[in-house]
Amino acid sequence: MTASHEISRTHWARIGESTFTLGIWFLYGIHRVFGRWPFRLCLYPVVLAHWLLRPGVRQASMQYLQRLQAATGTLGREPSRRDSLRHVALFSETLLDKLLAVTGRYPFAKVRTQGREELYEYLSHGRGAMIITAHMGCMEMCRAMGEARGAKINILVHTRHAERFNRLLENLSPGHGVRLLEVAQTDPAFASKLAERIEAGELVAVAGDRVPVTASQTVEAQFLGHTAQFPVGPYVLAALLHCPLYLLTSIHEDDTYRIQMERIADAVVLPRANRAQALGELAQRYADALTQRLIRSPYDWFNFFPFWNRHHDRAPR
Repeated sequence: MTASHEISRTHWARIGESTFTLGIWFLYGIHRVFGRWPFRLCLYPVVLAHWLLRPGVRQASMQYLQRLQAATGTLGREPSRRDSLRHVALFSETLLDKLLAVTGRYPFAKVRTQGREELYEYLSHGRGAMIITAHMGCMEMCRAMGEARGAKINILVHTRHAERFNRLLENLSPGHGVRLLEVAQTDPAFASKLAERIEAGELVAVAGDRVPVTASQTVEAQFLGHTAQFPVGPYVLAALLHCPLYLLTSIHEDDTYRIQMERIADAVVLPRANRAQALGELAQRYADALTQRLIRSPYDWFNFFPFWNRHHDRAPR
């Protein structure tokens, strides 16, 4: 088995983090003292080294960009290695904006928003909602702006870094309204805990573009011209919690971000007779919405692993 084939079969949850906390803090300090351009001068050599030394990142980036171009023509040409490097560089620079957002140092007045007032109006009645997100743009921007309006946000994660990142958030922004909850298993006790948060008028957010380790918890949808696996968790939880489901995304626009919020469903209903069909329709609606965002900002999708499962890697009929 070749190394590239081995990489393609590695689940994203088993791919180790290569982020160095001290390095992040060093670059953050450079920005605070000298500004954005000196920060970039220090960042780009790190990005280049990371891009050169991580073939799996390069392969996943190129696969995504090639499929985006083939399906939408957004780039206007066949993507090159320079496009892949630009893709990784944008992600790295977004890390700074994440820290700036968490610490309240980002100029939020520049951020463009669309559809969030509807959610705030709904929350004003004391009832919570389910939010499905994606690994695009700077989601910390959304969290920080939500906190400013008094929203309590519970973010479900599929890794064991939740407690460590909770401590980091507390150090950066004491009293923040964000909780990271590790999803080890969605048993009745966990669902009951989430139901209590919804009843208290809080938000429960989970990404819809990362497949959990348990492969049976997925549904197929067409994404960028190929069949991909999407987790069913967000839709099943919304059905169990009897609450609306919103899509929340963040993309770069000009020199800032655009945050878009839209209601996917007033209530998620999964009939026993055609449960799989209902899940597939919801996943397809989600995948289509992501495609529309990525047409506007093609370098903003930050899943640097082979997203399309090789066993389902085929173009639609």
